[in-house]
Amino acid sequence: MTMKGPKMKTNRAAAKRFKRTGTGRLKRNKAYHTHFFTAKSPKRLRNLRQSDMVAKADESRVKKMLAGS
Repeated sequence: MTMKGPKMKTNRAAAKRFKRTGTGRLKRNKAYHTHFFTAKSPKRLRNLRQSDMVAKADESRVKKMLAGS
């Protein structure tokens, strides 16, 4: 019987916020779309509904957090 090292744990906060795309990039939701809608224009709210990609600079950090999944 061989001993295995400890398993990587997925950061649960990150797992709820990011999804992996078919090409391996990371998808995220835009910020500022939870409250104070009266102060924002309909066009701005419409654009906030669409998801966006994680920036290249942050991708490696987010991938590390999702490593266990």
